[in-house]
Amino acid sequence: MKVVILPVGQADVETLRSIQNGLIVALPETEIKVLEIAMPVPKEAYDSPRRQCHSTKVLSALDSYSSKVDADRVLGVTEVDLFVPAMNFVFGEARCPGRTALISLFRLRPEFYGKPVDKKLFHQRALKEAIHELGHTLGLEHCPNPTCIMFFSNSIADTDRKQAKFCEDCHVLVHRALEK
Repeated sequence: MKVVILPVGQADVETLRSIQNGLIVALPETEIKVLEIAMPVPKEAYDSPRRQCHSTKVLSALDSYSSKVDADRVLGVTEVDLFVPAMNFVFGEARCPGRTALISLFRLRPEFYGKPVDKKLFHQRALKEAIHELGHTLGLEHCPNPTCIMFFSNSIADTDRKQAKFCEDCHVLVHRALEK
């Protein structure tokens, strides 16, 4: 499988490389490439009263953009705060199953929660969200195991509790999906 990491708007290159390196470990035998050129954040996705972007609208733009990319999966990474109408925010969204996934770095930084800057923790969180959303593209749903990467993160504490890997049950599902 070939995965391309695509900045959506501004995205820190060091963070993108950290995600790339982590995905190489989490998804062995997968080619992971970071694209240099960013896709712009679609203007129609911005909701001014909320000061957030509607993630489904960004994901739809990513779907269109992905047709220009030579890859099996496209992971969009953005700095903007994302939401879906039924929730205050989302860390990401993906087609399940599908070709595209999107994560937001906005709420993954410890300083968002009034904590000191911790680049290692921030990069771990970004990797976990990337693996989680790519898992959805492979057809995986949310897992009831709170340490599995496919567990639904309703808060940053949920993300921190998870491991950056699939539980045994989800691991089997990933391998089945990759064999297709």
